[in-house]
Order: sequence, then structure tokens, then C-alpha cells
Amino acid sequence: MATSHLDDLDVRILRLLNADARKSFREIAKAVDASLSTVSNRIRKLEQEGIIAGYAPILAESRLGYDVLAVVGVKIHKGKLLDVQRRIAKDDRVTHVYDVTGEWDSIVVVRLKNTRELDGFIKRLGSMDYVENTYTQVVLNVVKEERRVLL
Repeated sequence: MATSHLDDLDVRILRLLNADARKSFREIAKAVDASLSTVSNRIRKLEQEGIIAGYAPILAESRLGYDVLAVVGVKIHKGKLLDVQRRIAKDDRVTHVYDVTGEWDSIVVVRLKNTRELDGFIKRLGSMDYVENTYTQVVLNVVKEERRVLL
């Protein structure tokens, strides 16, 4: 279901959930001036259609000891792109794996506790079969990092 199929009520419900996914259906119904059953049915429909893919808290990684955020460009041997990307994605510390255009075949975003972990990650990544080269950038400051899709 594309965004164009969402009506105004769906969008208002999604905006409220985006602001606080713990809001009760009753609170949402009051805010959008709709019945509790209407809100419940709309949210269930949005979940079934995959527009709402799940609910998760937004954790403060640095408060949990993850002080290093790195963006890694990866060059991968032709014909092995998806295989290598899938192997990289299995690492729980990897938050994003992108198949991209440009100089690098893939961009990997990884959160680690310290530079020693980063060193080990980069060395393991560079020694993987079919990984030809890597280029690592360490994020010094996050100016903006939005994890929600804003409507």
C-alpha cells in the first residue's frame, strides 16, 4: 500500500504513533476524534498491510556503551555482491547494509563499543572472501539521525 492510499485519518494515526508508539488506542481515538473501534481497525489494517512493520523503542546507543559509529564502503568481487552483503548483515552490530551506486559496491553502518572493536570488525570484514577493499569513516558527531519515516 503506497502512501497515496492512506487517507487523512491513517496519516494522523501514524503521526501519533510516530511520536509515541506506546500511546493507547483510546488516547489516539480521542486525539483524532474517532471511535476506539475505528482506530483499532485502522491500526490492525496498517499492520496487516506492512505499513506498520513493528514497534521498537529508540535506544540511546551511547548510554549503552556503544561509542563508535562507523560508515564503511566495501568493494566486492563481481557476482558475489548479495552473498557478501548477506554475510555482513548477519553481524548484530551492523545496523545497515546498503547496495549503492558509485565507487563502492556497498555501504555498511556499524555501531561498536570502542575503537578496538572497530579494528577487529574492519580486519574481519577485509579478510572476508570476495571483499576487495574497504574504506572506513568514523562518525565524530551526529547532527541528525531520524529513524522514523515522517509523514
